[in-house]
Amino acid sequence: MVTQAATAIVYPETDGMPLPDGETQAPAYRKVVGTIEVHLRDVPGARVNGNTMLYYIEGNPRVFVSPDCYAVLNLPPEAEESIDRNNVYLLWEVGKAPDFVLEIGSKSTYDVDLGRKRDLYAELGVREYWLYDPTGGEFYGGPLMGGRLVDGEYRPIALQHESDGRTWGHSDVLNLDLWWEDGDLRFWDPVAGRWLLNHEEEKDRADAAENRADAETLARLEAETRVAELEAEVRRLRGE
Repeated sequence: MVTQAATAIVYPETDGMPLPDGETQAPAYRKVVGTIEVHLRDVPGARVNGNTMLYYIEGNPRVFVSPDCYAVLNLPPEAEESIDRNNVYLLWEVGKAPDFVLEIGSKSTYDVDLGRKRDLYAELGVREYWLYDPTGGEFYGGPLMGGRLVDGEYRPIALQHESDGRTWGHSDVLNLDLWWEDGDLRFWDPVAGRWLLNHEEEKDRADAAENRADAETLARLEAETRVAELEAEVRRLRGE
């Protein structure tokens, strides 16, 4: 009797499709994910990603969801190893759903974000679900929406509307204020009292600091050279 070895189930790293409405979504996606990633990079057990595959039914690789941005906190080492090893998020191995999910509005995804995804994230136990509309309301009816999971359902997070058109709300998960400002989503750290920077902005700041340091070093060397020249001139005149 010949027996066949069980075939290993493969959970693909991508569904083979590009980011929906990528020309409009991609810049916002990179900025949002990059900003939160920089903020949490030194927090043990924290992980930030987006536009990646999250499988939530073991044994069924055809059922998945792909958040535009997610953050998960307090991961044990074995959970982080699972994500690194598989390059996808296997919910049954990680042991918990992301704590924070944010979707970016677009013409081909907004109805799913408002309906099926919202229900699924609540079922999976995502603690906070945010919707960011770069248009200011064309897709979601408002520039920013947030929900906090209470008894299996999302309760609206209170938003503040400033007279200059900015809208903001507070994320308990990230302990950050999310601000919609002229189509951009920015993050304010109320503890540090500053706006967060993404990878590109961090690099620009580091480059600027390096340029300032180089300029200060050059100015100091020039001043030291000038002093040395003056001292040499004084010695020459005294010798005469």
